[in-house]
Amino acid sequence: MEKLIITPKTKIFDLLSAYPDLEEVLIESTPQFKKLRNPVLRKTITKITNLSQAAAIAHLKVEDLVNKLRAQAGQDRVEHMEDQDVHFTLEQPDWFDESHLVQVIDIRDMLHTGEQPVHEVLSALKKLEDRHILKIVAPFIPAPLIDKATSLNFQHWLDQKSGEEYWIYFSQ
Repeated sequence: MEKLIITPKTKIFDLLSAYPDLEEVLIESTPQFKKLRNPVLRKTITKITNLSQAAAIAHLKVEDLVNKLRAQAGQDRVEHMEDQDVHFTLEQPDWFDESHLVQVIDIRDMLHTGEQPVHEVLSALKKLEDRHILKIVAPFIPAPLIDKATSLNFQHWLDQKSGEEYWIYFSQ
């Protein structure tokens, strides 16, 4: 069986399926990856989160993370990687007006029961009218969700409330 080639686009689920020993390498990279030990989150979020998104969540350089994992897996170092930058809006944007907030979805319970919140959130986004705002409450930065919403031309604002609570606002 051929082993997985580790790139910024490698899903964490696939990485850990091919190289279970790399779980400790990820966890040692940043405390935020300790959530990988939660079996429910591991079965859900890791299937949609790639290494580029994980690096952004953990405030790591994707090149450093990928090359660290590649070295542990016996793969050659990659000097240049495609631009995989994941950008988050961290400052309150001009479009934000709390009076335009029309819905709040707390995805924490969904995640802890093994549900994927992506479909519910995308459905709510598609119903947003001009200037209306959707608020998502999450236990970590939901990078794949932000990426998907951005690709659908939604704006976002990521407001970190604590190490375990993030509020993400979306608007058209």
